[in-house]
Amino acid sequence: MTKSFALRLLVALLMLSNTLAAQAQKTGLLLDVVRFRNENTVTKGAVVELYVTVPGNALIYRKRAPKIFQAAAAVTLEAVRADGSAAYQETITLKPPVLNDTSIALKNPISFQKRIELPDGQYTLRAKVQDQTSKKNLATIEQPLVLDFNESKTRLSDIVLLARPAGRSAVPGDNFTRGGYSLARTPNGLYARGADRLAWYAELYDAPSPIVLATRCRIRPAAGGADVLTSAGLARAVAGGPHLVLGDMNIANLMAGDYDLIMEVRDAKGKLLTSITTRLQRRPDEYAPAAATLPR
Repeated sequence: MTKSFALRLLVALLMLSNTLAAQAQKTGLLLDVVRFRNENTVTKGAVVELYVTVPGNALIYRKRAPKIFQAAAAVTLEAVRADGSAAYQETITLKPPVLNDTSIALKNPISFQKRIELPDGQYTLRAKVQDQTSKKNLATIEQPLVLDFNESKTRLSDIVLLARPAGRSAVPGDNFTRGGYSLARTPNGLYARGADRLAWYAELYDAPSPIVLATRCRIRPAAGGADVLTSAGLARAVAGGPHLVLGDMNIANLMAGDYDLIMEVRDAKGKLLTSITTRLQRRPDEYAPAAATLPR
């Protein structure tokens, strides 16, 4: 290893450490939520994907043996009905990779994804993370969740923002596969250093004829203003299931900032049938947290 390469590597690791440390100080926990219609006609309602990321620098590492240090976090997830009763509750213990030296700046984040089925209704989602070494609560997040998929109308699911374009998957039961595609989510909609390609996945329900429908994705500054990037595509029909909307675009020249990704579906005459918006972050001078590695 040359001195110049070693210096560049050290600088990169320090930048990554600073980014994750800043995220840990701000939240200690990232929670992404995506709603899909439950295609089980008996159960109905929704399939809700909960994607949790805990920054590694938010945790305390304990010495387990000579040159072996480990941390652990307990994440409690709840979905509470409007009357206060629990529709879902689970606590998951996460352990990041073992370190042999806790003085190093880089401590990787840990992530996982959970899918739950819920009937239509109004809920409050709650996520809490506790450091297992100090028993300190690091963060608690609450957000409303409204599910109304039993109503028949042309609509889109929420958008899944991906770390890389969706690829065909033949792995049955894989928690990261949906619609026959393997999905690697980018935590908190963050496209950082080296992530120069924005990718997405969504589902279109109760689509009218014709079978093939035009789609368009537009990126617009969150503060308002004109579109800065657009991409056209098609909603893909799937036998016995919803149409799939997949795509990607080059964002290498997209300036740092917060943006809205607006997804539209139009008929053959150009009439807008439905649309949905999600938020993304562009941080080309930072490093992003790793994608989920622990399917559950």
